[in-house]
Amino acid sequence: MKINEKNLGAFASSTTPVDREGWLDMRGEIGKSYQRRWFTLKGNLLFYFDKKADKDPVGVVILEGCTIELTEEEAYSFKIVFQCEGGRTYYLCTNSQASMEAWMKALACASYDYMKLMVAELQRQLDEVQAEEAAEAAAMITISPPEREPKVPPRGQRYNPFNRVPDGEAKDGKSVPGSRHHKESVRCEAPRKKVPFRDIHTAHGRKILAHRSEWRARRRHARHAPPAPPAPPAPPAPPAPDLPLIQL
Repeated sequence: MKINEKNLGAFASSTTPVDREGWLDMRGEIGKSYQRRWFTLKGNLLFYFDKKADKDPVGVVILEGCTIELTEEEAYSFKIVFQCEGGRTYYLCTNSQASMEAWMKALACASYDYMKLMVAELQRQLDEVQAEEAAEAAAMITISPPEREPKVPPRGQRYNPFNRVPDGEAKDGKSVPGSRHHKESVRCEAPRKKVPFRDIHTAHGRKILAHRSEWRARRRHARHAPPAPPAPPAPPAPPAPDLPLIQL
């Protein structure tokens, strides 16, 4: 693999977001003494510097085709192992259990192969969710059965006008589409919209309060209105006229 060292150094010192950084003790396979380095993880590239303020890295480890494993030699230590022919092994050591676990998790999730596995898993979960939504939508759609076509009477059979069925009913007991009986049955079979009890209570409560306020206003107006004047006395009835006596 050919690497442009100039571009790699510029990427290491750029303002690209850092996944993880910190001090680690590092050694190779040959030497047994550890050297303290400043490590910076950007994507699948693990840079290490002599000092934290250095711009040019001492080296870089490309985290592809490798495994992150624990070591038994030292406490809080792990290693980066390349299984290919001629691959190297890097030994790293931290100062705490929490730091070691955090570094191992970050390095194990940095490879491109791991990202492909994550994308495939997310795509699988998305397909399952979309399939469930499609199944629920299909279950909500109700397909009405086709209406039966009227049968033509056999040839030679005469039509009897007295063999009539009640209005709105077919011979098989079902209502005829378009009739009054069919419309009423459809209206009864239509699902009713469920309204919460709280909404019903609020709606009727508002009507009751409005009627109560109106009744109080009429009562208050009648209480403060002046009394009506007494009705004038009725005029006396005229005397009955004297009728003449008729002698027979």
